[in-house]
Amino acid sequence: MSLDDNQQLSPDTAKTSSVVDLGSKRLPHGSRQGDLDSERFSISMSRREIDDVDARLVYVNDPIKTNERFEFAGNSIRTAKYSVLSFLPRNIFEQFHRVAYIYFLFIAILNQLPQLAVFGRGASILPLSFVLLVTAVKDAYEDWRRHRSDRIENNRMSYVLVNDTFRQKKWKDIQVGEIIMFSADDTIPCDAVLLSTSDPTGVAYIQTINLDGESNLKTRYAKQETLCKLPEKDVINGLIKCENPNRNIYGFMAAMEIDGKRLSLGPSNIVLRGCVLKNTNWAVGVVVYCGRETKAMLNSSGAPSKRSRLETRMNREIILLSVFLVALCSVVSVCAGVWLKWNVNELEVLQFYRKKDYSEPEVENYNYSGIGMEIFFTFLMSVIVFQIMIPISLYISMELVRVGQAYFMIRDDKMYDESSNARFQCRALNINEDLGKIKYVFSDKTGTLTENKMEFKYASIFGVDYSGEKTNFEGEQRGYCIQVNGQVWRPKMKVEVDKELLQLSKAGNDTTTSKHIYDFFLALAACNTIVPIVVDTSDPDEKLVDYQGDSPDEQALVYAAAAYGFMLMERTSGHIIIDIQGERQRFNVLGMHEFDSDRKRMSVILGFPNGSVKVIVKGADNSMFNIINKTLNLDTIKATEHHLQSYSSVGLRTLVVGARELSVPEFHQWQSAYETASTAVMGRVSLLRKVATNLENNLEIIGASAIEDRLQKGVPEAIELLRKADMKVWVLTGDKQETAISIGYSSKLLTSDMNKIVINSNSKVSSKTSLGDALVTSRSFLVPNGDTSSVALIIDGTSLVYILDTELEEQLFQLASNCAVVLCCRVAPLQKAGIVAMIKKRTDDMTLSIGDGANDVSMIQMADVGIGISGQEGRQAVMASDFAMGQFRFLVPLLLVHGHWNYQRMGYMILYNFYRNAVFVLVLFWYVLFTGFTLTTAITEWSSVLYSVVYTSVPTIVIAILDKDLSRRSLLAYPQLYGAGQRHESYNSTLFWLTVADTLWQSIVVFYVPLFAYWKSDIDGSSLGDLWTLAVVFLVNIHLAMDVIRWTWVSHASIWGLIVATCICVIIIDVVPVLPGYWAIFNLASKGSFWICLLGIQIAAVVPRFGIKMFIQHCRPSDIQIAREANKFGNSMELTGQAIEMNLSRR
Repeated sequence: MSLDDNQQLSPDTAKTSSVVDLGSKRLPHGSRQGDLDSERFSISMSRREIDDVDARLVYVNDPIKTNERFEFAGNSIRTAKYSVLSFLPRNIFEQFHRVAYIYFLFIAILNQLPQLAVFGRGASILPLSFVLLVTAVKDAYEDWRRHRSDRIENNRMSYVLVNDTFRQKKWKDIQVGEIIMFSADDTIPCDAVLLSTSDPTGVAYIQTINLDGESNLKTRYAKQETLCKLPEKDVINGLIKCENPNRNIYGFMAAMEIDGKRLSLGPSNIVLRGCVLKNTNWAVGVVVYCGRETKAMLNSSGAPSKRSRLETRMNREIILLSVFLVALCSVVSVCAGVWLKWNVNELEVLQFYRKKDYSEPEVENYNYSGIGMEIFFTFLMSVIVFQIMIPISLYISMELVRVGQAYFMIRDDKMYDESSNARFQCRALNINEDLGKIKYVFSDKTGTLTENKMEFKYASIFGVDYSGEKTNFEGEQRGYCIQVNGQVWRPKMKVEVDKELLQLSKAGNDTTTSKHIYDFFLALAACNTIVPIVVDTSDPDEKLVDYQGDSPDEQALVYAAAAYGFMLMERTSGHIIIDIQGERQRFNVLGMHEFDSDRKRMSVILGFPNGSVKVIVKGADNSMFNIINKTLNLDTIKATEHHLQSYSSVGLRTLVVGARELSVPEFHQWQSAYETASTAVMGRVSLLRKVATNLENNLEIIGASAIEDRLQKGVPEAIELLRKADMKVWVLTGDKQETAISIGYSSKLLTSDMNKIVINSNSKVSSKTSLGDALVTSRSFLVPNGDTSSVALIIDGTSLVYILDTELEEQLFQLASNCAVVLCCRVAPLQKAGIVAMIKKRTDDMTLSIGDGANDVSMIQMADVGIGISGQEGRQAVMASDFAMGQFRFLVPLLLVHGHWNYQRMGYMILYNFYRNAVFVLVLFWYVLFTGFTLTTAITEWSSVLYSVVYTSVPTIVIAILDKDLSRRSLLAYPQLYGAGQRHESYNSTLFWLTVADTLWQSIVVFYVPLFAYWKSDIDGSSLGDLWTLAVVFLVNIHLAMDVIRWTWVSHASIWGLIVATCICVIIIDVVPVLPGYWAIFNLASKGSFWICLLGIQIAAVVPRFGIKMFIQHCRPSDIQIAREANKFGNSMELTGQAIEMNLSRR
């Protein structure tokens, strides 16, 4: 058929998007029902016109009328959280979201009451004030930087049409409805619908790296009806009716009425704030969204925050400590009540508790309120005295330690990717320690295990397999090139070609074979969204053609077509130009249905120079064979299927290509349906999908392509180490089963001695049967000790449709628990998240997801730990992740080394903080029992306040950042050591109660040794208080020093330096005349008994701990202790060739 020029359709109206905004409607992970609901919802919405209430009305070049009814947001942005006036109240309010802060505020308030004042009023509020001040200063500095950034951003300049002339205007003053102009390399200040561009066809190229991290250029189009209008010369009046602001950066639905015509607008007609105009001299657009209503700002909230599992468990122990604190206070208050009852008649004359005050001429009553109230007041005073039982400094310490740990992870050269110049990124500081407890690893395949750098390998063309000898164009022969205006144009990337196929492709279009080859490579060059960009080289007579696009697969296919003489030269809004063996041909792009995850294919409607029209379709084999006419060339179809099987078996990615010619009635029918669907404001995606489905049928098969996606460096070794660390590795991929299995073998995920269970079902009944049979089979493979290493499960996405979110999910979990490896093929993004959710719901084990693309985002956010790979598919995964890195193999040092260190350090630090505070509190408690339960303290109030803030805070932070229980070499040599975190060996209930028992013993020693040593002496309470202070500080630091494995000068300085600092502080406090205990330390330290007592306390307190540690280490050593000894005597063991035997029974 032939078409006039006015019948050609611009591809801006032919593009579809796979993103459907369903609001808060929850979709099941099985995805099939979700797709049906989505389509039903969208179609029903498309049957009605969007009314003025549901839409934003934008009057082109009339901002006053646009903002007359509703004053839309201005273009000024604000990312800062605070203003000068709101900073103090809002920051304090946010900080007090931590329950512990409210607790300490309550304590400080109680201490201000005269009846309850135990400490000085200033001293009691110092710890909380210090913590609040440090956090406030940090927040203020961060917000000041945001204010500065906002100010710079808002004061940038852009050209706006004012009185028919483009004038510069600050970004913050731009309004909805105004017409703006931006030039090449300009950043776009707001969301705007394109009206015209410097390109005659209305195309504009933009870079969205600031929005979604992708560096490839995207194409956007101005409508043909507005393209010819120049804003400075022609009057442009119109109305845009668009959807209200939303955060869907890949979707946009609107309609524009201009010059009596109604035009549909889609995602390809809008440019978003933050994008950069490239390879286009200028572009003009009308503003539809400004400031905080732009899609970029609506998406600036970041990924959802996650909470450390260790911190969650710690809260349980804090509750126990709170119960213990209440018990201590209850004991003191009850005992005080009993004491008052026994001495009720002597209160007026008792030396330390008199009802009357005779110190003044007028006798005054003490504030005695009766036994009941005195018990209550005593309880509250006890809470004040024993307040540090709940460690306020622990929260600050954990934050500082996590920052330090993140610094060393970021600076680790073993996780630096030279190819992309990317270092490890720590995007979520609050879950560092969870890296040491991972049990399940869920990984994407393409771009995560593989490089996602596609290389065209083989082709099957009309049933003929071209996988012969390759030529790589080295030496004089440098591949295909063309002459353009005296310059040589070459494809930027070289492709190895098949010698036979290359010769046949040059043979023209005469024979049947050459005609088939012509059709195949023309389809590869035309059926895509690739944009050819001409790049300068050092040689002015030579240019490189860089094919840019969203899909690495498409790039590889277009480069392959160019290598065989079908070189895409130009793409505009309405046509493409392809150089075919030196002859340039123009093809009109009459329409395009882009790839979406439902159809799993894309199609282009192409107008040929001879006037004929064809639809060319390429897609996944399981999708394509459903729409190919099997009555035509049945032998070719069978041969192609055989070739696809052989390609997949060696791990290659495959695509099938088909086409058919459209008759005039068929084309007009499609054109009419397409225009109706594309002008629908609501439900447009589903309607266009339906139009595409009706078009893509009865195709004649052209051929198939095979693309290699090589494994990343170190992937097999990494997976082997992860499995040795007793982690279960699951691969969730959208590839076909044969390809996934092949990659599984090459990556050592699957081994030849594994028993494979394969489930491919197409109904709920068959899925149930398959699961039941598989469960029986898997149990028969299990060895007597329950080892699952010999079983692998392979299941496809169709089966998961009927399993996830149903009663069959429990059976799948039981089956997967019996398998060491699970390989899920042909899974949708929502199914990936559903699989992770299944494990999280049924086990307490930690999960980790790792991926590189937008289709992995839901999986990454669902897992306890999400890791993004900075790969070839943009940065959506990185932006949604907790951690980001350049290669999959970096997972090994991240988990086995840093994860182990982080968990071991943090677990020890939490227990140590509980211990050091509890020792001090128990010393105060024992003292109360000997002073008539009056809650007087021998230790000065300043020492009590400084104990957890200054005396003992720094060493634990330093050790938690720098200490290493094992070397990197040992942790990588023996990945089984990672199991310590999976078994919670560094932080568990047993260790907690052992710590409590040790704390109780040490507090008894600290209190009673000086008490009995000075029992009948004339020493005063302040001197004993100084002795107890120094003894506790010395003890907790020596206790910490006993557990340090790797000493550095920083460790020595922090531990011994803090002991010296404590002595200096005690001296300073005792030389201030107005404070209690004036000169006490000098009187005490001048006697030898003080030093003997101090030394005796340390020995008596740590001997039980030392003895138990030695017994355990020699009689029941852990894997870590065994490896530490091996590390210590490693050189001699290497010389003698001795092996290290781990405690396998613990795993």
